[in-house]
Amino acid sequence: MTPKRLLADWPSWAGRAALLWSLLYATGAALAALTGPAFGYALLAGGTGTAAEAAAAVLYGASALLAYALLRRPDARWPSTAAWAVVALCLTSGFAALLSPVHLLFFLSRNQPPVDWAALTNQSLAVLGAVLWGYAALAHRRGARGTCLHCGGRAPAPATHGGSTRAGLVAVAALVPYATLKTAWALGVTPGFTGTGRPGADPEYTSDLGLWLYDHGVDVTAVLAVLGMILALALTHPWGRRLPRLPLLALGWAGAGALAPFGAFLAAVGVLAWTGATGSGVADHAPWVVAVAYGGFSCYGLALGRATLLHQRSALRTCDRC
Repeated sequence: MTPKRLLADWPSWAGRAALLWSLLYATGAALAALTGPAFGYALLAGGTGTAAEAAAAVLYGASALLAYALLRRPDARWPSTAAWAVVALCLTSGFAALLSPVHLLFFLSRNQPPVDWAALTNQSLAVLGAVLWGYAALAHRRGARGTCLHCGGRAPAPATHGGSTRAGLVAVAALVPYATLKTAWALGVTPGFTGTGRPGADPEYTSDLGLWLYDHGVDVTAVLAVLGMILALALTHPWGRRLPRLPLLALGWAGAGALAPFGAFLAAVGVLAWTGATGSGVADHAPWVVAVAYGGFSCYGLALGRATLLHQRSALRTCDRC
């Protein structure tokens, strides 16, 4: 069977794949709990038999039982509903993998902590588990409802170009404060910064190339923000349909899944620091910098998720199996 045919027949194997994945992942967690931090399961450098690793073994072992229920109870609706909780659990375990592009800093900057490849591999496997469980839940729910397993028995929704365009513009607008602020800092204008030196470019960590660009008015992270804006526009404008679809969707969903909660956390920290309830944790930076500029990542992540969803739906075709 060709890979294309295998992917096309996902409803027939998604449940079994979720079961096998849960058994293997739970076994790895159990071994990590018994033998010490290994296989990337260790959290915060925990020692042998940490509660986190044991809890992971129990939770993913229970998910294997749920996967068995998906296979044995095709007419019941509760297993597919519970399966979405496993998807959330997998994303929690693999959240750091969604931020894995940050590991580029290890190659572009000085004094970055070494990449823990075992942990990154483990987290990537957890994200894979979220995908498998999502497919399994979807196939089971459609089977219980008696609709087409491949499309749910619904015709594709008409393209909503207006909503798509708005989502792209909101995503762009959300990154404007961050890109503007970082560019202003690189140009020597330092609103929101009360310290000395280069705000946002610590010589101890920034590479020689990064410092050279900064001294010439170019902040590398501002460039990355502009690339994020271009991604949002590509997902929401006709010219983006000429680009490879799968890489766009992968970047869109990864960016949305990582930046929405990350930005919400930074926004909350900034607001609390702004009100004086706590410190911002960023020395020499005004609280509004964390709340407005960095907190904008959350709005960007939500808008990017909306844009990615609409881009994905716009490519749907009428199912030929139902």
